[in-house]
Amino acid sequence: MIEMFKPSRVAGLAVALATLFGAAGLSQPAWAEGGEQPTRQQWSFAGPFGRYDQGQLQRGFKVYREVCSACHSLHRVAFRTLADHGGPGFTEGQVKALAAEYTVMDVPNDKGEVLERKGRPADYFPLVYPNDQAAAVANNGAVPPDMSLLAKARGVKSGFPGFVFDIFTQYQEQGPDYIHALITDGYLKDDEKPPEGVTVPPNGHYNKIFGASIGMAKPLADGQVEYTDGAPQTVDQYTRDVAAFLAWAADPSLEKRKQTGFVVIIFLIVLAGLLYYTKKKIWADAH
Repeated sequence: MIEMFKPSRVAGLAVALATLFGAAGLSQPAWAEGGEQPTRQQWSFAGPFGRYDQGQLQRGFKVYREVCSACHSLHRVAFRTLADHGGPGFTEGQVKALAAEYTVMDVPNDKGEVLERKGRPADYFPLVYPNDQAAAVANNGAVPPDMSLLAKARGVKSGFPGFVFDIFTQYQEQGPDYIHALITDGYLKDDEKPPEGVTVPPNGHYNKIFGASIGMAKPLADGQVEYTDGAPQTVDQYTRDVAAFLAWAADPSLEKRKQTGFVVIIFLIVLAGLLYYTKKKIWADAH
């Protein structure tokens, strides 16, 4: 037993634990260095029993279509998923009509020609630009990122001991928090200036959350998108809704995954109890 706690082994254990904590601490990625920490928001899909708000997803999709889709693609999302359980809850007829509003490239015909046709529910949202070069030309040299996985690709720093609490609370909403903060809090007000030493290029916009200049001007303003369900028509609400929609787009099976996990936990608890009492009965007469 004493052999196990030699100084060299203790040092090795310390290094291993430090590496583990560093990996679990969600280290801040290079693109976010210098940016301010986003404020954590309350989301209906947070926690082990969280679920997407169907009305919010529908509003978020409306914001995406009317504002974000002018520059940002959603190329990894199929039209049909908009009618899946746990999603925005559109009907099959609505999805079919929506898909038909888009033009997609068909498979090559017998002559090797690729022709355009109306979209179908099985198709994916088409690219806004045919390639990155065309996107850069249209956006002052910046290529707008695809939004399909944006809510998973964006994160915030949560170092020790914060990540320990995140493990127990199952905090996974870094992406939506970041998207919300980027738009609502990131852009400088009229009386604010970039930090000393930071140069903002022509047509650039310094963003405090991003921690650098970005090519996108603030995309939303109060009253810009009309809601019909009585929800506030404010930048804060627009951003919450589109962030929630992008969270769903990046993780459409969240509700099913949580339900499956809950069933598995219950099964493991019951199994552990059965194994315990089985062990007691088998070894009851042993000395």
